[in-house]
Amino acid sequence: MAKRQDIKSDGFSIETCKIMVDLLDTDGSGKLGLKEFHILWTKIQKYQKIYREMDVDNSGTMNSYEMRKALQQAGFKLDCQLHQIIVARFADDQLIIDFDNFVRCLIRLETLFKIFKKLDTEKKGTVQMNLSTWVCFTII
Repeated sequence: MAKRQDIKSDGFSIETCKIMVDLLDTDGSGKLGLKEFHILWTKIQKYQKIYREMDVDNSGTMNSYEMRKALQQAGFKLDCQLHQIIVARFADDQLIIDFDNFVRCLIRLETLFKIFKKLDTEKKGTVQMNLSTWVCFTII
């Protein structure tokens, strides 16, 4: 990713790259093909647009309020407790979320929502799973 003045970032961490590959690696190769990379690139551009738009103080980072708005803009309707957990997990000690952590958060949420929808076959908003399945999904 080219250096941008409007977003403070040192690029994506290895952890974020692994999560991005895990989300889009449809054949289990541990790599992204051209089609998968195109999908990822489109997602990154979408996330970048949201990040810039919701960074109302133009700091190049996000505070917890901006993050809440950005998650809503990205289509995630979460309660207050989940917002607090997300900020605790993805923000630094001054409650600032950089672009790398923002992308990591959105990709994890997207993955978890996708898995939940797949498991919620009866569309009741609840799922049942055994311990092994639970551990597999929470490790993502």
